[in-house]
Amino acid sequence: MSERFIFTRHRTRCYHCGEDADQIIQAVSAQAQVICSACGATRIFIPRFENTGAVGTCTPIGRYDLWTLDAGGRCKNCGVTGPHDLAIGSNHLTTRCRNCGYTHFYRFNLEYMAKRPVDDGVSAPPAP
Repeated sequence: MSERFIFTRHRTRCYHCGEDADQIIQAVSAQAQVICSACGATRIFIPRFENTGAVGTCTPIGRYDLWTLDAGGRCKNCGVTGPHDLAIGSNHLTTRCRNCGYTHFYRFNLEYMAKRPVDDGVSAPPAP
């Protein structure tokens, strides 16, 4: 994922290993990933739709708590680097530019467990 749209961390209890660990969140136009830094459990989301006129974010209910986060990123629509709203659930991931309202909605596609956990050398910014 060479395009850097959203790249952040969120510290919470991992659904797979149960550890309190950073969840590394990466989102680009083609896909989004949430990776546990402790066990490597990875959820991959693929785009479902994009919308420039959406008000709010699409947040279907899943079986785990919904994460509502703020992250910086460069908007593909308006080109402004600034805050984006993220809503991450077990079956979806939504990003929304606060400047122009451009929204990406991703749906869950694939889950896998890495052979080894992510090392601390990941260059994601620290959790807020």
